[in-house]
Amino acid sequence: MSDLDQAGAAPFAERWGAPLVGSWEQLLDEHPDAELAYVFAPHDTMRDICLALIDRRIPFVVEKPAGISLEQLREIRDAAEIAHVPIAVPLVQRGGPTERWLEQAGRAVYESSQFIAGPPDRYLVNGSPWMVDRARAGGGCAVNLAPHFVDLFLRAGGSTVAHVTAAMSSALHGRGVEDFASLVLTTADGRVATIEVGYAFPGSPLKRHCSFLRIGAAGTATIWADGRASFTTADGVTTTAELDVDSDPLYGPFVDAVADTLADGFTGLPGIEDLEATMAVIWDAYAHAARGGSDVHTEH
Repeated sequence: MSDLDQAGAAPFAERWGAPLVGSWEQLLDEHPDAELAYVFAPHDTMRDICLALIDRRIPFVVEKPAGISLEQLREIRDAAEIAHVPIAVPLVQRGGPTERWLEQAGRAVYESSQFIAGPPDRYLVNGSPWMVDRARAGGGCAVNLAPHFVDLFLRAGGSTVAHVTAAMSSALHGRGVEDFASLVLTTADGRVATIEVGYAFPGSPLKRHCSFLRIGAAGTATIWADGRASFTTADGVTTTAELDVDSDPLYGPFVDAVADTLADGFTGLPGIEDLEATMAVIWDAYAHAARGGSDVHTEH
């Protein structure tokens, strides 16, 4: 395990019984024959770490956004394809309670997702101050939170491409990264999604606000932050349920799946191509917001 913040990382190293070193370069030098790596690192270092792993033919898991630009992600993808190095990406909402409930509506025609997490200052005290540095993180809540819900919509609509418009603001907390982002995605066949994410919820044991709505040919599915969920069929019959909408428990099963599929190249898990489709939308959203809402035409 490597981390520049030795003091902050020490409790995790002790918990896992893992030796702790100060740099990822040292870690790779000491373990050139590693069977698997996890790249959960400052976004501006992800490209170099991933390329070094690929050069050593080490399979790995990389968190979104896999760099601070779409170009960096594509460089990783291209290198991995040439070297035949498998990459898994923890788009953990896939197959989780939220997606399974929304699937009852059928293919998404219209969709709305809200996911408003705690304030940006939490990163200053949890060992990740770089998360509020735009140059190092690439952005704020949009780059960190929105990929999960862009991915769900692309999957639900059967598309890999969407046009996006966006508005972003840091007015609430005044940090260098946005604490609220509103994205509108449209597909060529008329499907529409609105995605709102933020670092705007108060610091609280409640953690966040979230809500989800999907409208499809089979009916309408809704989920609220307290777990209340309903599905109304196209002919008007409603069923209800209580769901666990906390996303934190979704990472454990993903790690288990990584171990189970390592030998066959992470078959069935989200990969770098899935992340590319999602991040193409996210980086377009930043471009649109930076131009004050003027249109952005980018082909991916």
